[in-house]
Amino acid sequence: MAAPVAPPVATAVPATMPPARTTALARARRLLPWLGALTFLAVIGYLVLAPLIGLQWLAFEDGGRGYAAAFDDPQIGVTLRTTVGLALGSLVIALVLGTLLAWAATRLPPRLRLLRALPILPIVVPAVAAVTGWAFLLSPRPGYLNALMRQLPWWSHLEEGPVDIYSLPWIVIITGFGLTAFVYLFVSSGFAGINSELIEAAQVSGSSATGVFFRVTLPLLRPVLVYGGFVALLLGLGQFTGPLLLGRTTGINVLTTDMYVAVSQSPVDFGKAAAIGSPLLLVGIAVVLCQKVMLGDHSRFVTHGGKGFKGGGRPSRLAVVAIVLYGLIAMGLPLGALAIVSLSSFWSGTIDVSGFTLDNFRRVFAESGITDAIVNSLTISVISVAIALPVGFIAATLLLKGRRFRAVRTAVDFIVAMPLGIPAVVFGAGFLLTYSREPFILYGTHEVIVLVYVTLMLPFTTRMQLSGMVALGDTYQEASRTSGAGPLRTNAEIVLPLMRPTLAGAAALIFVLLTHEFTASLLVRAPTTQVMGTILFDYWSNGSYPTVAAIALVMTLVTSAGVFAAMAAAGPDVFDKL
Repeated sequence: MAAPVAPPVATAVPATMPPARTTALARARRLLPWLGALTFLAVIGYLVLAPLIGLQWLAFEDGGRGYAAAFDDPQIGVTLRTTVGLALGSLVIALVLGTLLAWAATRLPPRLRLLRALPILPIVVPAVAAVTGWAFLLSPRPGYLNALMRQLPWWSHLEEGPVDIYSLPWIVIITGFGLTAFVYLFVSSGFAGINSELIEAAQVSGSSATGVFFRVTLPLLRPVLVYGGFVALLLGLGQFTGPLLLGRTTGINVLTTDMYVAVSQSPVDFGKAAAIGSPLLLVGIAVVLCQKVMLGDHSRFVTHGGKGFKGGGRPSRLAVVAIVLYGLIAMGLPLGALAIVSLSSFWSGTIDVSGFTLDNFRRVFAESGITDAIVNSLTISVISVAIALPVGFIAATLLLKGRRFRAVRTAVDFIVAMPLGIPAVVFGAGFLLTYSREPFILYGTHEVIVLVYVTLMLPFTTRMQLSGMVALGDTYQEASRTSGAGPLRTNAEIVLPLMRPTLAGAAALIFVLLTHEFTASLLVRAPTTQVMGTILFDYWSNGSYPTVAAIALVMTLVTSAGVFAAMAAAGPDVFDKL
């Protein structure tokens, strides 16, 4: 008898995904990174370009009415010449002083190497505070230095002066002093990259120290001199604080102050403001293109060798004197004047130590308008930093790793660099226009200031994090992906923890730059959204000078705390990463 046959057992057959669905899913996964990159480009493109395009659109409306109103003004020629003169004059001062100070820093004795940070410290002082400090020193009649110089025999017959801080030459000098620290940063980093073997070879060949400097060192510094010079030129063209506080009282106008007048009067004339600012836009683009042409192939400036740069001579006491003297003049004098005025009941040409009081500081922390401005400045800066860091991280990642998105990467590179080349007053006017009408009516809110701050910080947050990523290399990320981790997990568990010092330094330094910010804030602020710089300007306009000095010192203390936090987080060379 045959054995019974067992009934067939039903087995589960794994379902296979239809080929069409598999192809669609794979295509979606390939398109997802592109979608993310394009979305990011659209967001930062709107932030940066929408205000500028909106302004220019109004300038060309009604047959170019804005340009007609701006350039039919008989004073526009004088304004243009003043703007160019201020930029070129301050550029020359900054290039000469910055290069000499950087060279002097290489000749410091080993025990005094900490003095290398002294020429950078003027960056700690907000521009609005530094300008008011110089005004307290060099105003024709009550300025402390002028009063002191009038005690000298050859000026004893004068009733005011001999220096007039409200004249164009002195505005140029003060601006040049302010830009010197930026040039020093570029040139000192260039010195650090020079191979000392080239210097030693020139010395062995019989060149003197002066000959080595002009024949070897300066040619090797050409890239940083060109780049630093162009940055200083752009900053000079976009100067606003000095001309506004010192020049407007004597009829000295530049393009940025004319733009401010156009958008602060009633009714607001955005078209005219856009037309006035258009030369600054064009020059910014031309400077960037010129910079690329002049630098050409960066690789021809690279020197190889294992020996870092040395000054090529004995340590110099003169170098110590030069750096200390610059620090005292650029930072010590204005801060000293602010301290004296802040402790006085009123500002006069005489210093009465017996009358010193802390009432001005009590007023700063007692008046709700001032305390609200301080709280607003700190809060808005912190929120802006929290937004700017991830935006900069994405931008830096695209610039470094986005080989798949060449067109997007090129566009991102251009967009994030624009806020560095275009004056903040142009962005301020553009944001005032863009966010005071549909579809986003944000005027009078903290949000509009946050958007302005994030936009202005795009170059800095991107550059600093890009430097950190370059230093980190690809080894850790490749090992993570080889182990099966995706891009998100790699960034979250590997890249971000390793970049913690860079991120902390970037956060602290961006916070410093934002607490300094005055120009764009002045255009987009409202009576209920004051920050430290704008409230200081209001008290300056009202003639409350002791209160102005106290607010300026508070601003300086806040930014100093941010600088020390940045140096503690990312090292003393944190400024070099800018």
